[in-house]
Amino acid sequence: MHDMVIRGGRIVDGTGATSFTADIAIDGGLISAVGHVEAQGREEIDASGLTVTPGFVDIHTHYDGQATWDAEMAPSSWHGVTTVVMGNCGVGFAPAKPEKHEWLIGLMEGVEDIPGTALAEGMKWNWETFPEYLDALEAMPRTVDVATHVPHGAVRAYVLGEREQPGAVPTEADIQQMGKIVEEGVRAGALGFSTSRTILHRSVDGELVPGTTATKEELIEIGRAMGRAGHGVFEMASDLNREWDEFGWMGALSRETGLPVTFAALQSIAKDLPLDEQIREMRAQNDNGAIIVAQIALRGNGIIMCWQGTVHPFIRKPSWEAMAELDWAQKYARLRDPAFKKQLIEEQSLPAENVDMAPIQFIVTNGWAMQYQMDDGFNYEPTAEESINARANAAGVIPPEYAYDLMMQGEGKGMIYLPILNYIDGNLDFLEELQQADDTVNSLSDGGAHCGTICDAASPTFMLEHWVKNRKRGTLSLEHAVKRQCMDTARLYGLNDRGVLKPGYLADINIIDMDRIKLEKPWLAFDLPAGGKRLLQKAQGYVATIKSGKVTFKNGVMTGETPGTLIRGPQNVEMLEAAE
Repeated sequence: MHDMVIRGGRIVDGTGATSFTADIAIDGGLISAVGHVEAQGREEIDASGLTVTPGFVDIHTHYDGQATWDAEMAPSSWHGVTTVVMGNCGVGFAPAKPEKHEWLIGLMEGVEDIPGTALAEGMKWNWETFPEYLDALEAMPRTVDVATHVPHGAVRAYVLGEREQPGAVPTEADIQQMGKIVEEGVRAGALGFSTSRTILHRSVDGELVPGTTATKEELIEIGRAMGRAGHGVFEMASDLNREWDEFGWMGALSRETGLPVTFAALQSIAKDLPLDEQIREMRAQNDNGAIIVAQIALRGNGIIMCWQGTVHPFIRKPSWEAMAELDWAQKYARLRDPAFKKQLIEEQSLPAENVDMAPIQFIVTNGWAMQYQMDDGFNYEPTAEESINARANAAGVIPPEYAYDLMMQGEGKGMIYLPILNYIDGNLDFLEELQQADDTVNSLSDGGAHCGTICDAASPTFMLEHWVKNRKRGTLSLEHAVKRQCMDTARLYGLNDRGVLKPGYLADINIIDMDRIKLEKPWLAFDLPAGGKRLLQKAQGYVATIKSGKVTFKNGVMTGETPGTLIRGPQNVEMLEAAE
């Protein structure tokens, strides 16, 4: 008998090949057969009328703290994800000297909007070096496999200590020590190194993250350290300022080491280069022998605004700031007072605390034409007619009043969607061509992060519901979409043992009812350690998710199985050529 047999499903194998109907046998956590399977399984799953795909591989998450205490790994695990890569954007928690614990938490809280109180209570800090952090991750079972980068912020803080300040220039000896730490981390199992060079990323105290002012010499030397270890992906978020010549040094680094460099490719008000120019610059380097890959999001990077979230249109009003020390019940009572409502709407917002953030604050507090009401069945590709501005005009009220009233719905739980990045001319048409390109990869879900502002960990479900099922202006084929989220993401990081449904590969599998696949409405939960908040979103249509041959979720509910572990370095299988 086989350990498990999945019977009669529509197999979308992750390679992009045409789907077909077949059975899948699983033994010892691996796929042992795909086709007609006569032998019975100790566990049998009838997948007739259902779609069977590989487990999704999400390469841009921030579960660095959560992975040390949480086995479920929600919300990513609710959306068919069986592998996450974390430690992105240069933030993480190793290496870490004891006196830098609070500083690293403040860096993560500021950059990724993860409550510092939750991190402080949840993490045990039973590590100092990066290899020790990997050991700590390996000791805890989960529903998903985890892998990580060595983060630039932690490395710099470990080497420079109190000298680590915005604009700090490390000595040559400092840079060499950083390189040794990164090499040690990659040899111990890290999948790469990450950094951030954007004004959008700041510590909880408002200071720029360490990588922002790093020189290209520092970054290249760290890349060489990965080259000495023999593998690794160099990941970066950057404003791509023209004077920094980011693509020049990325290309030089990739050509010298033979390793891939990947960056967040977004249409953003913070980036010096528009998205189409980013892609042209990348391709010019690749035509000259580099391996640079653009990480693209599948929808607008949207802030979800609500009274209890991190931001909302009235966040900088003096009357709101005066309530900072009140609990939610007290705030809600005041918000229900018509006199307070009138006062809050008529007040002017305070100036931005940082001049670089002023354009973003203006959009948050006044960008009514870019803000949308999140109803049930919300369309993440909204039109101008669906904006707060248009709806307010139709209702005969001013936009601030309309926004105030909608956030008061459901006892103060109404939500506004603001696609502040990556949304052009009211549609996502610009992403169609990029999703067909071999030099781009689906990414930027930020699973585990932006707990009070963004809920994009549901990106794999959005891909299936919006791009495959519902989009009117040109959909993706199911086969291509699955390949993008499975084999393509896995291969970038050398995870060649997953993302494909063929014998010899990990039995990481989703069984999906495509007729039912649908995102549910987000909600704000307070279930992190110390009562920390986070935006969560579930989905309908996932009949089962299987990790290494164990059913981890049935109809969206965790079963209690936790076969996930730590990934150390690139992975391979003997049957790789057959998948290609």
